Amino acid sequence: MWIGTLTTIRKINGFNYKMKFPDIYNTKIAILGIGYVGLPLAMEFAYRKSCLRTNKPIKRSIFAFDTNKSRINQLKRLFDNTNEFSKSELAEAKNIEFTSNLDNIISADIFIITVPTPINKFNKPDLDLVKKASSDIGYIFKKKFENIENKINNFPIVIYESTIYPGATEDICIPLIEENSNLKLNKDFFCGYSPERINPGDKNRKISSIVKLTSGSNKESAYLIDSLYGSIIEAGTFKTATIKVAEAAKIIENTQRDLNIALVNEFSIIFKLLNLDTLEILEAAKTKWNFLDFKPGLVGGHCIGVDPYYLTYIAEESGYSPDLVLAGRKINNNMPIWISNLIDHEINKRKIDYSVIKVLILGATFKENCPDFRNSKTIELVKILKRKKMNIKIVDPYFLKEENMWDCKVSNEIPINEKFTIVICAVAHNEFIALSQKQIKTLLDKNYIIFDLKGIFPKYLNPIRP
Repeated sequence: MWIGTLTTIRKINGFNYKMKFPDIYNTKIAILGIGYVGLPLAMEFAYRKSCLRTNKPIKRSIFAFDTNKSRINQLKRLFDNTNEFSKSELAEAKNIEFTSNLDNIISADIFIITVPTPINKFNKPDLDLVKKASSDIGYIFKKKFENIENKINNFPIVIYESTIYPGATEDICIPLIEENSNLKLNKDFFCGYSPERINPGDKNRKISSIVKLTSGSNKESAYLIDSLYGSIIEAGTFKTATIKVAEAAKIIENTQRDLNIALVNEFSIIFKLLNLDTLEILEAAKTKWNFLDFKPGLVGGHCIGVDPYYLTYIAEESGYSPDLVLAGRKINNNMPIWISNLIDHEINKRKIDYSVIKVLILGATFKENCPDFRNSKTIELVKILKRKKMNIKIVDPYFLKEENMWDCKVSNEIPINEKFTIVICAVAHNEFIALSQKQIKTLLDKNYIIFDLKGIFPKYLNPIRP
């Protein structure tokens, strides 16, 4: 039996309500946090006109809420500064209402939390935004049921997508909802966790092409939440046993990737000391079917550089020191220092005066073909080089406008008629890969040194590959 047909009477705040689960085909969905995760999700819900599983027609209204008024105003003008959607794509999603007013989303039945969950300066989880969102949901639930007697209504459903450690949804988020609404989980409202798996900047792996993990606070809500995402995810869904299982699965995905990158980063350090080319070695090694194809480089961003600390936090809180995870984090965090030392070594070996060195850094975002600067390790490298009084210019085609960043000018275009002693390829944007031999040569002075962190420059230029 479809759970949307099940009804029950609930007495809330002194009033009787005939309650039922929302009809996933015809409902109002509010998404809180409209960034790299929330906007693609809102757009996917808005685009889908029929259910992928049942082929039934869908008629949904989508509220896209964010406290960043500038972001909301830009989206209303059909501009997405994350570069994920074009003006025409945004215009096509006519059933999305962008808003920064919390009261505008009270009429929704399903609420999805996609706010950032960063770390603080001590590398501990910073849950302030997800806590605030939970309190806001409590406020909304309270408002929904105030002074409305004997009204047929849907059970409110709240789904968390933000990355958190196992247990945080039930131990931190839900109590805040209950406290601010005077409602009870699995009696007056239901909850689930479905971690985001979006890969920003990836035009091939869109949200619908990635399997979605789902979970719910009880059997019925788990089924509804899985059905909801199943209606839009072409790759299908995987319903986990509990909310904690879904939380843990998400957090180990990026931790595993972090450790694999840390391993090849350590390889690169060892092979550099042995005067061996790491990329050549990796190309040879990956001819074996079970060798994992990871590349060395700077590890930043909101996920890989952050999520392992959520795991280490809850592990340490439970009395265990996750030495391997922390070792991987240490290696990846120290890569800007290693690269800086490598630059120093080459400068001193060639007896070049620091005061005359001009440095061109190609790429400032945390990953290729993406305008996301969050936790970019290029920032740290720039800070280190600035302390050495080097003249630095940064080029990144995904930077939205020229402005002073990290005390350096960031430009969108490759400079013309300007030569550099040091060229550092930090991010393998397509625009840099497409540079011709002639274009590359015009950037280099006679004593040039290329530090190719991403392996995109031809070998005849003698690039140094850390």
